[in-house]
Amino acid sequence: MKLPDTIDAVETLLAGQGYVASRALATVVFLSLRLGRPLFLEGEAGVGKTEIAKAIAEALGRRLIRLQCYEGLDAASAVAEWNFAAQMVAIRTAEAQGGADRDSLKAELFTQDYLIERPLLQAMRPQPGGAPVLLIDELDRTDEPFEAFLLEALSDFQVTIPELGTIRAPEAPIVILTSNRTREVHDALKRRCLYHWVDYPAFDRELAILKSRAPEAQEALSREVVAFVQRLRQEDLFKKPGVAETIDWAKCLLALDVITLSPEVIADTLGAILKYQDDIQRIQGSEARRLLDEVRKDLAPA
Repeated sequence: MKLPDTIDAVETLLAGQGYVASRALATVVFLSLRLGRPLFLEGEAGVGKTEIAKAIAEALGRRLIRLQCYEGLDAASAVAEWNFAAQMVAIRTAEAQGGADRDSLKAELFTQDYLIERPLLQAMRPQPGGAPVLLIDELDRTDEPFEAFLLEALSDFQVTIPELGTIRAPEAPIVILTSNRTREVHDALKRRCLYHWVDYPAFDRELAILKSRAPEAQEALSREVVAFVQRLRQEDLFKKPGVAETIDWAKCLLALDVITLSPEVIADTLGAILKYQDDIQRIQGSEARRLLDEVRKDLAPA
């Protein structure tokens, strides 16, 4: 599928995958696709940063290649590694057959047949349907040396394997980087990208997101769920619930055949929206009742 040629087309494209994007986000996605620039998305966990990469890949019919970042991630783990076990088997086999010329054996061992390709190298390869979507997820979990390596890789869309040489992408992949901002990512990397902060959505957009992801939920329950979660975000919690938790909670309530919120139902299902015991204990009981009363008061005029 060809790339969208307007911002409205981007909104329609994403909406077709159940992703309700703000105008600002649709604009930066359009510019990223049109200019071939990596897109750097920052925001709290659960606001839809990862999901947008999935939606773009699905909508365009492109392969999604995900590099999940973690502390200690290095270039070898991100690009490629040699299959040492298979190489040892080949060496033992050659020895059992009476030995082989060392140079020819070495040349045979360091070929594509023994290379385990990791996400960055996979993204440099031609893919059916066009250049893949490369998702570099939670970049803030890595360290500065990996950022420096990534800066070089994304500048020219190429990687170097000493035994094989430089491998360059015939077509630049669609690159989306995400960060939960547990630490600051270096400015040099950000300058290579278009940047957007993905915030918690306003009530109407979060309601639209919930309707697209849990359409079987009745209007009244959906409004209560969204309003209650948005009210929770105003509390002093260790971890505020994201949109992902809103969707999960609504699905849990549907599985329990709940048609309206109550303090008892909230207490029984808080684990779907709050992930820390201190937060759960704080909201249970009279606090849940107070918040629910405030939510219903706010919703009453609607």
